[in-house]
Amino acid sequence: MLVYENIHAGKRAFIIGNGPSLKHMDLGLLKNEITFGLNRIYLAFPEIGFSTTYLVSVNDLVLEQCAKEMAKLNVPKWITWRAHKHFKPDGKTHFIDSDYTGAEDFNHTCLSGRFFEGFTVTYVALQIAYLMGIREAILIGVDHNFSTKGPANTVVVSTGDDPNHFSGKYFGRGFKWQLPDLEGSERAYHLAYNTYKANGRSILDATVNGKLTIFDKVNFTTLFSQNGKGKA
Repeated sequence: MLVYENIHAGKRAFIIGNGPSLKHMDLGLLKNEITFGLNRIYLAFPEIGFSTTYLVSVNDLVLEQCAKEMAKLNVPKWITWRAHKHFKPDGKTHFIDSDYTGAEDFNHTCLSGRFFEGFTVTYVALQIAYLMGIREAILIGVDHNFSTKGPANTVVVSTGDDPNHFSGKYFGRGFKWQLPDLEGSERAYHLAYNTYKANGRSILDATVNGKLTIFDKVNFTTLFSQNGKGKA
C-alpha cells in the first residue's frame, strides 16, 4: 500500500456519499476528477457512464451482502480486514485495519496503520484521501439525514424501496442494515476537520441541501471550469 501514500499530493478529490441529493447533481462533471465512492455507489456507474477512482467499504452488513458485486469492480478497493474472507486476491483489493471501537482518532501517519471507522465510511475515506496527499477533499451526497428513524446502530431489514439513498435498490427490500449514528459521525467529522486544517488542507461540503454543518459549504457547479473539466 505504500505506493498509494501521497500519490495525489496537492490534488483535490471528491468523496461521494450515497444520499438522495445525488439525484439532483450532474455527476458527469466528475469524470476527470479523483473520486472516492462508498459502499454501493457502483449502482450509479451505468447511469453516470464511469467508475469512481476508488471504492471504500467497511460496514460488515454491507460487505456480507455485497462482496460478490464489489469483487467484480475493476477499481482499487479499500476494504476492512474483517471482510477478507469474502474476497480473493486480485491486486486491486486492499485490506485495512479498521474498527469502530477503541480510540476515536484520525490516522494521518500511514495507510498500513489502524483506521477508526467514525460511525461512517465517509470518515474512513477522508483518512485514506489524506494519506494519499489530497489537499482539498470535497463531500457530495453526504446528506446527513435519514427518513428512517430509530436508535443508532439498530439492525433493521428493509421492507420496500430505500428512501435514504440515491437508489431505491440501495438498501432495498430484504436488505439488512444498521440505522446511522449521526452524533458519532459528527464527532469523527470534527476530528477530520481539525486534522486537515492543522496541516494546511481543507474539507468542503458541496452536498445539495445537506444537513451536515461542520464543513464549509460550497456550490458544486462553481468548482468546475466553463468547459466542464475539473481543476487540479
